[in-house]
Amino acid sequence: MAVALGFRLIDQTRLVTVTSELARNVVKYARRGRMIAQPTRGEDGREGLRLIFEDTGPGIPDINAAMRDGFTTGGGLGKGLPGSKRLMDDFRIESSAEHGTRVTVVRWL
Repeated sequence: MAVALGFRLIDQTRLVTVTSELARNVVKYARRGRMIAQPTRGEDGREGLRLIFEDTGPGIPDINAAMRDGFTTGGGLGKGLPGSKRLMDDFRIESSAEHGTRVTVVRWL
């Protein structure tokens, strides 16, 4: 989809990296979920790609802590969520124990 939209190779690589990280989090922490990929258009008319990762897992208890470099609950390096945010233009997390987690990211052309 990124190729079809005209993203440069560097942005395709960013999108693949973020997709891999966020999909891995869904599988690791919630066991299952879904990813939705949508071409999008900003209010200013620019085009981009929106990726939404949703699960019904246990949620993220402390989003602020999870967004700090080095914070981990899974034994990793703690670079996944903050690193993903740095690679994208827009990044939003919604999470609760009752509903799971939804991460929405956008990269603009």
